[in-house]
Amino acid sequence: MKNSWLNLGWVVMGFLLVGCKQPEDRPTSIPPSENHFISAVDISSFPEIAANTTTFYDFYNTPQDFLVLLKKAGVNTIRLRLWVHPTGPHSGFDEVLQFSNTLKSHGFKTWIALHYSDTWADPSQQAAPKLWENLPFPILKDSVFAYTTKVAAALQPDFIQIGNEINNGFLHPLGSLGNPPFQFLQLLDTALLAVRQEAPQSKIVIHYAGITGADWFFNQLTGLDFDVIGLSYYPIWHGKSLPLLQQTLADLAAAHQKEIIIAETAYPFTLGWNDWTHNVVGTNDHLILPDFPATPAGQKAFLAEIRALVQSIPQGLGFCYWGAEMVAWRGPAATNGSPWENQALFDFNHVALPALGVFGE
Repeated sequence: MKNSWLNLGWVVMGFLLVGCKQPEDRPTSIPPSENHFISAVDISSFPEIAANTTTFYDFYNTPQDFLVLLKKAGVNTIRLRLWVHPTGPHSGFDEVLQFSNTLKSHGFKTWIALHYSDTWADPSQQAAPKLWENLPFPILKDSVFAYTTKVAAALQPDFIQIGNEINNGFLHPLGSLGNPPFQFLQLLDTALLAVRQEAPQSKIVIHYAGITGADWFFNQLTGLDFDVIGLSYYPIWHGKSLPLLQQTLADLAAAHQKEIIIAETAYPFTLGWNDWTHNVVGTNDHLILPDFPATPAGQKAFLAEIRALVQSIPQGLGFCYWGAEMVAWRGPAATNGSPWENQALFDFNHVALPALGVFGE
């Protein structure tokens, strides 16, 4: 996701209190996902949230260990971002390695998203790590190979994502698609080779944000050795046509003969706020109306539709919900808290929302 959080959203006066769930909102049973279909969440911020002693509750308002709660709900895969040399203590190699091992001990598959940056990487920014700035291109390639080798060898993930939303390339400026494209492809191929050598069982994901231009982008990668096409889909940025999303997924999978996954998606259960940090999604024009209102039921319906359209595609591998854990963990007065608490999978009291039941369906 994005560092652009702070530039989005509308100032909302007051807080919306979320009432208790009605019994009909609660899944009667949550069967585990036993097949290969990926029901994933990205909970990259959980180590930071856990350090604030945040308590999460299941569908029946009973406090639960967060990872146990997710597992019982049918989540089978956890996605984590990895930054090269972050300025803070989170999302660096040591934390991700430790958390990855914890997740494996709980029976989750792991999905590591390498940003190849010290901070957020997305279509608007793909800054190379500070220590790699101004390197000659051959040395940059060597750095990519060595770093990817280290990560793949140590973490041995089930899925490894090379770059995050690399619509415009990565490792800018040298890895920009316009500088020229063959340098981007060489860097990408170098990372792919490192994964194949060190973690041959890992499925490699290439991640593009949105629908527009996805066909052109993946056509540029013809001949590269990767396994899974990943797309981000957020209605606020990528359009409100789920039929177009479904057709794009089907066309890409068929054209490239690869599995395909929704690598990031999310939807609000309210337009209210639970802290004073600007939310990314905050108005009705960010929604798909009237089908999916910003209610617990609307959030669940949206996610169920995402799951169903991926399952309708023969090569559909699964979906990943971004920011499942991002409640307002710094408290209601925080101006540096969560820009995502109205899109988490837990309400403002940290109680599991009905949408969490979609993962085990």
